[in-house]
Amino acid sequence: MKTIIEPFRIKSVEPIRMTNRAERLAFLENAHYNLFALDSENVIIDLLTDSGTSSMSANQWAAMMRGDESYAGSPSYDRFHKAVHELMPFTNIIPTHQGRAAEKILFSIIGGKGKYILNNTHFDTTRANIEYTGAEAIDLVIAEGKIPSSEHPFKGNMDIEKLEAFIKEKGAENIPLVMLTITNNSGGGQPVSMENIKQTKYICMKYDIPLFMDACRFAENAWFIKMREPGYENVPVKTIVQEIFSYADGCTMSAKKDALVNMGGWLAMNNPVWAEAARNLLILTEGFPTYGGLAGRDLEAIATGLTEVIDEDYLHYRISSTQYLASHLTAAGIPIVKPAGGHAVYIDARNMLPHITPLQYPGQALAVEMYLHAGIRACEIGTVMFGMQANGQEQAAPMDLVRLAIPRRVYTQSHIDYVIEALTEINQNKQDLSGLKIIWQPKQLRHFSARFLPLDAQEKQKENFVKAFAVSQ
Repeated sequence: MKTIIEPFRIKSVEPIRMTNRAERLAFLENAHYNLFALDSENVIIDLLTDSGTSSMSANQWAAMMRGDESYAGSPSYDRFHKAVHELMPFTNIIPTHQGRAAEKILFSIIGGKGKYILNNTHFDTTRANIEYTGAEAIDLVIAEGKIPSSEHPFKGNMDIEKLEAFIKEKGAENIPLVMLTITNNSGGGQPVSMENIKQTKYICMKYDIPLFMDACRFAENAWFIKMREPGYENVPVKTIVQEIFSYADGCTMSAKKDALVNMGGWLAMNNPVWAEAARNLLILTEGFPTYGGLAGRDLEAIATGLTEVIDEDYLHYRISSTQYLASHLTAAGIPIVKPAGGHAVYIDARNMLPHITPLQYPGQALAVEMYLHAGIRACEIGTVMFGMQANGQEQAAPMDLVRLAIPRRVYTQSHIDYVIEALTEINQNKQDLSGLKIIWQPKQLRHFSARFLPLDAQEKQKENFVKAFAVSQ
């Protein structure tokens, strides 16, 4: 059969409030054109993130009922630990309430001024947690990873030559660890090949530097290896996952992605000295090491989710549904990052809206229009997110993208068809879109709370002022 169906039945439904354009304009104005500030009940299709937005299974809900809420030594932790260790056999597995908490703890221990953390591409919170310690976050993705139109099958790969050159230049003693983000979120949800993981590990071993994984979407990355990398086509996904982590010395994980839960994460490592320091900091900021800021029921849901996420029928459906959206947008003439990633489709807003300069935020302009036109919420990944430099200066990001992150097991094909239709209509009138200006921003992670004003609104304000002044004279 050519038709790919959802490998599940829907047992519970949640109503969607259908808004009109006038209402959405008012909501945008009240939110200062920042989509993070919108109330979710006023969003028709929410593609802002796939983090924590998954629909949990009947087995996960059932598992939650046996959650043991003991402060220390809960059997729910034992089941959590067993499920994680089966896929990621690290000697120390430390639960946290989400991935950024794991990052905060890790980089508080190993970071600091004069240190460098190397990655294919750091995501926003990873970079912020590194820079908060005074260390520098360095991106070393391959050249193809910065070209949206490139069809390279593993655009998330680390540039091995640049990696070794940077280590030689700065000194291995100043690089506490190297990371690989799988899949590479900021680079378009692109996977990393097993061969690249091996090459990265070889360089790390050569210079005695630990290799960590930002493992949020490890199962999707494993599926791409199975589909695209010669020699793995007949290897079970579980085996591929286990091989990936056999080359790593630790990982940070947001369970809100590929553990199919709404909250949770962990920090795992083999270094006993780092692990002791991490547990001490965990107790201070998160909770006792056998719950780490999570309820026992959360640990149970994670343990069950880790068995479900490596199911190959699920992964086939998951990646195929993303490719369905990507192929229809391409057919409509909308430029996207190619090939389609795992958890999201990334629109190349800079290419789609060439009349809007990067410092007028074409990604944000497109995301705002998507909500105004059809009630669809998406996320800018470009100059708003990455344009502000540590020295306080702003420069254009390498790409201006809009991420359409698809929650797991939440939307049906008709929802995705609605998104395709809306973007097709926007693309037909894209010349009417204008950029935006930031009128207020915080010092860090500005995309979460910055306030914007459309440039055409500024022009209208000027026109109204001139008219009012003329009348007064």
